[in-house]
Amino acid sequence: MLLAIWSLTAVVFEVPSGALADRFSRRGCLVASGVLQAAGYAAWVLFPSFWGFAAGFVLWGLGGTLQSGAFEALLYDGLAANGDEDRYGRLNARVDTIELIAQVPVAVMATALFSLGGYRLAGWVSVAMCLASSVIAARFPEPPRGSGGDDEPGYLATLRTGLREAVPVRRAVLAVALVYAIDAIEEYFTLLAHDWHVPTVWVPLATIGVPLTGAAGAALAGRLPWRGWVLFASGAVLVAAAVLAVPAAIVLVGLFYGLYRFVLVHVETELQHRIGSDARATVTSVAAIGSEFVAFAVYGLWVLGSAAAVGVLVLVVALVILRR
Repeated sequence: MLLAIWSLTAVVFEVPSGALADRFSRRGCLVASGVLQAAGYAAWVLFPSFWGFAAGFVLWGLGGTLQSGAFEALLYDGLAANGDEDRYGRLNARVDTIELIAQVPVAVMATALFSLGGYRLAGWVSVAMCLASSVIAARFPEPPRGSGGDDEPGYLATLRTGLREAVPVRRAVLAVALVYAIDAIEEYFTLLAHDWHVPTVWVPLATIGVPLTGAAGAALAGRLPWRGWVLFASGAVLVAAAVLAVPAAIVLVGLFYGLYRFVLVHVETELQHRIGSDARATVTSVAAIGSEFVAFAVYGLWVLGSAAAVGVLVLVVALVILRR
């Protein structure tokens, strides 16, 4: 229910926040994103109840919508300002790789913090990390857009432009929506390890290989073309891991994630290359809101059949992508 609240928040605010980034400041949205996520984590620590966690997920969801679309648009337009937009795919792969590798020291830190100060210490350090991300985002350069005069379109006009732009690139939008939604299972990796009899204190270290293989897949995406069967193979590997359901099967989860992140980088890059207006963040947010609807299916399938059911969903998505 909490993850559903998180996704529902994204459904409501995803596209409006994308238009906000397009109309005003993408950098400003990234700064606000870190502050809101910090507030969400603080709510979890201060009010460790269902309603406290629900409030935290709403704040986290709001922060996520401000970041979603704004970051990709800021990165792409920054490259385009120098005529380097063809480098977006490789740079996007590098960003994904660094993001995933960063989870390794975080996992080690989580284990140490939990051992030293329990849940509260880990929570407050998380708050500090989110605020630090806002400080870093405030230093990002942001290229000018539009004429900068009084004839700048208003917020609603920007929103309409982004929604119209999503129509001619709807296949690329659909591909990102379907593939990105699969990443919702990342929230369950630690639960999988626990269910497969890994002691709680060792769960962060046991799952440390998953983001590493994901990083490897993302890095390769910047250098190799992709084929439709890669996503299908990732789903088959996840189903096999769920059938085994033993600690060693976490290795297969890592392989699934590496193949999946390889595909995700490619479909995200294809969408950015196809967007042709200043409403880039809004169009990207349209894909993100589609992914939130599909994420509800991931949550439901987890309840019904855990990782095996989600693996079947990946197989279905792969078939849809192959036929588009």
